[in-house]
Amino acid sequence: MEAASNTSYWLDILALVYFFIVWALYSHTTANGFAGRKSLTYEMNQARRQWMATMSTRELRMIDTSIMIGLQQGTGFFASTSILAIGGCFGLLNSSGRVLTLFHDLPFLGDTTQQLFETKILGLLVLFAYAFFKFAWSYRLFNYCSILIGSVPMARDKGPDDPVVIAGINRAAGINIQAGEHFNSGLRGIFFSIGYLGWFLHPLLFMITTTLVAIVLLRRQFFSRAREVLMQNSVNPGL
Repeated sequence: MEAASNTSYWLDILALVYFFIVWALYSHTTANGFAGRKSLTYEMNQARRQWMATMSTRELRMIDTSIMIGLQQGTGFFASTSILAIGGCFGLLNSSGRVLTLFHDLPFLGDTTQQLFETKILGLLVLFAYAFFKFAWSYRLFNYCSILIGSVPMARDKGPDDPVVIAGINRAAGINIQAGEHFNSGLRGIFFSIGYLGWFLHPLLFMITTTLVAIVLLRRQFFSRAREVLMQNSVNPGL
């Protein structure tokens, strides 16, 4: 009995370590490419740079501020959703005994105690808290980017190659890209929390669901139709 308990303990540890390794590898691959292919996120970052370069030629920038409002609203929605998910985790902690009783009726459920079950809930809560902070910081960065958009001088007045114009474009683009990266990190936390749910049933299922989530995300980043569309029409602004 004790040997089985030790095996279950180390299997849980292995599954959790595997979860974080897969998450880290996916983040690294998205940032650095896969099999010589640039990610969808990379291509969108180039589009953000092109956007800021085009913005510098517009005297009235209501279009750009409208886009920023849309980005902030989407980010705010996910931040609010993360807060609700955190509240749900606290509610689940309060009812962990009853939920665990229901779980024991499920087939293939791994050996677990109420203490371990509550630890898993706390881990899920941490994932949603991580996502919230990422979304909140992304929201703030989009706000900063809106200010920087207003500070970029007109390229028509100073010339597109003027150092002040180029510096303004690069600052606005850089903050915009950082905001997008933090938003993507928050989404990544939400996506991987889906894989994390497998741990509540069995550590082996945890590893399987984590792998499936990573495969789906990798496909979207490197082999999706959306990426093909961007690659067919990509423009390097040279900034």
